[in-house]
Amino acid sequence: MVSRVRRVIGGLARFDLRRFVIGGLLWLPVHVIPLAGGLLLQRVLDQISGQREAGLGATLWLCAAFVGVELVRGVVMMTAWTYGVYWWDAAATLVRGNVLRSVLTGREPAAARLPDSSGEAVSRLRDDVSGVVDTTDEFVNLAGALLFGVAAVWIMMSIDPVVTVVLVLPMLVIAVLSRLMQGLIRRLHGRARELGGAVTGFVGDVFTGVLAIKAAGAEGAAVERLREHNRRRRDAAVKDRLATDMLDTATGATVEISIGLMLLLSAAAMRRGDFTVGDLALFTLYLSWLTELPRAVGTLLARLPQAAVATERLRRLLSADEDVAGLTRTPGVWFHREPPEPAPAPDGDRLELLEVEGLTARPGNDPLADGGVTDAGLTVPRGSFTVVTGAVGAGKTTLVRALLGLVPATGTIRWNGRPVGEPGLFMVPGRVSYAGQVPRLFSATLRENLLLGAEDDGRVDRALERAVLERDLAEMPDGLETVIGTRGLRLSGGQAQRAAVARALARDPQLLVVDDVSSALDVATEELLWERIARATRDGSGPAALLVVSHRPAVLRRADRIVVLDRGRVVGSGPLDELLGSCPEMRRLWDGHGTLDAGPRTDAGHRA
Repeated sequence: MVSRVRRVIGGLARFDLRRFVIGGLLWLPVHVIPLAGGLLLQRVLDQISGQREAGLGATLWLCAAFVGVELVRGVVMMTAWTYGVYWWDAAATLVRGNVLRSVLTGREPAAARLPDSSGEAVSRLRDDVSGVVDTTDEFVNLAGALLFGVAAVWIMMSIDPVVTVVLVLPMLVIAVLSRLMQGLIRRLHGRARELGGAVTGFVGDVFTGVLAIKAAGAEGAAVERLREHNRRRRDAAVKDRLATDMLDTATGATVEISIGLMLLLSAAAMRRGDFTVGDLALFTLYLSWLTELPRAVGTLLARLPQAAVATERLRRLLSADEDVAGLTRTPGVWFHREPPEPAPAPDGDRLELLEVEGLTARPGNDPLADGGVTDAGLTVPRGSFTVVTGAVGAGKTTLVRALLGLVPATGTIRWNGRPVGEPGLFMVPGRVSYAGQVPRLFSATLRENLLLGAEDDGRVDRALERAVLERDLAEMPDGLETVIGTRGLRLSGGQAQRAAVARALARDPQLLVVDDVSSALDVATEELLWERIARATRDGSGPAALLVVSHRPAVLRRADRIVVLDRGRVVGSGPLDELLGSCPEMRRLWDGHGTLDAGPRTDAGHRA
């Protein structure tokens, strides 16, 4: 785990090395300038106390120089902070961008990597990224404190070696203590981060499911659950903060101990004339700055285990084929100029024939998938309307999600005879568009939900018409600029489903994949939806082929070919009339209108 943190920290330092180095060089004078201030203060007090002869004018000039040194330090500090914030923001943006890139385009399906709640994912992108970047930035502070410490100890040793050694020893003890507490801090910080993400996720779930909570009369239970989450987070956060504050307190205690020891030793030396008032002032000033070294060491030793936890949490969001170096890949970060144009989506890559053979998938923790599929196969020729059907839990959704690379799967997929090695990277717009079982809409305008950043060249109007949304749009007060709320909250179930279909159609795909999105539609609207989409496929103005998951009679009647699944296996394929005569499972589904569950089997392979 430590090696992973080192690789990430090294990557963050190197990705914009010029700005990181310049920012570090600007911060170094902030730490070094107090050396000059101490020497000037020593001269001033020695002259005032009579240790050295000097006129009033020289003393005033020395005081003015001391004030000037502090003013210069303040100016340098503001300049360094202003410049350094660009590197910090760029580094955080880089890590967050790489995590999102891997989630959206990684070879491994995102469902297997994302945490259970969106709040937990947001917590990682916010808090864990900040923790890693702060740890990297802390090395600059450590370098400055180390440079000051070496120079200050050399100056102090030249004045009084004994007093210097007494000042430095307690600080070494703190460094050792910080090292011993590193493992404890890592465990406590990891627990605090985990429980903090649980609170964030639960709050998000409450806002999303507020209607369900009110309908069930579960407001009190929801509040009590939130209180319980907060109690657990509070306890973990207190322990995490206590461990860190113990280090800070111990570091602060070394300052008091060191000052006390210095006063005891310097008193006798001053009586002998070996230690002046100016020397005492210099030692006192340097001591306050020398504490920055053990403080910086302690802070870094405390941050490293926290950064290790953060790195591991972020790594789990990356695709399996990436290691932690993927967090600091350098696609570029732009502050003062426009970024380059994004790579264009793949062209239509005209579909003639899609073939699937031996597809096997186990959805695991995918919350959207049903049962697995085993050795499934199908063909989708150009111009066809293919329907996948089966009982609840038969594996219909898993089949299409495996085809699209959204769940891990094995098998062979060919596009126009060419093998598809990475379905998740190949089955994308504009080859394929997917309207999932649960509409995923955003709290934005209807137009933004349909385009998702694409240019509107008339495609929205066509998509709305084919998705039978034009009448609904006419009744919306702001038309396409209507804000539809989180997850389409302000839309009815049927409107949300048709909006998802319209978004898929707006991509102008060669293959349109639709997973049971007409369940909330009335019969007339459903018939019109499929009539318009099928007509666009036939006349070449819409998708080249359709692959639809459904058990609805209106869809089954319209299909050119139906693929029947039973407990994850294909048990029939062909037109509806043919299957009703040759496939017992198709007859059972047709008689039950597709609502039956996939029941248990006997050893002979037939249903009990």
